[in-house]
Amino acid sequence: MRSVRAARGATTVDADTAADLSERVPELVMEVMRRNDIANPDIVSILFTATPDISSMHPATAARHGVDLAGVPMTGAQELDVDGSVPLCVRLMMHFETDLTRDQVSHVYLHGAQVLRPDLVVEDQAR
Repeated sequence: MRSVRAARGATTVDADTAADLSERVPELVMEVMRRNDIANPDIVSILFTATPDISSMHPATAARHGVDLAGVPMTGAQELDVDGSVPLCVRLMMHFETDLTRDQVSHVYLHGAQVLRPDLVVEDQAR
């Protein structure tokens, strides 16, 4: 029976530029989709957050430019500005319909965001 599940993910950019966001955000979205066998029609919505040091492009815009997300509702918010936070970081929470159980969902942490959840980093994500 299909259920709605959520996958988390995060990545970092080297600099606050539209070019960096246009590369890293679609990479994150596609990796979450690949690892969880998600097709566009399965996606319910995507919530993006970005640290306050990112202002050159909205992550949802970067995602739409790099991935076929036609019809997928997306929104964004600013991460809390907490001392010691990973800088230049974009996070997502993707809600999707699936047959996966909650413990089968793969969460994806790429680039400098791997430090957020080293317990979830797998060999093929060590980029």
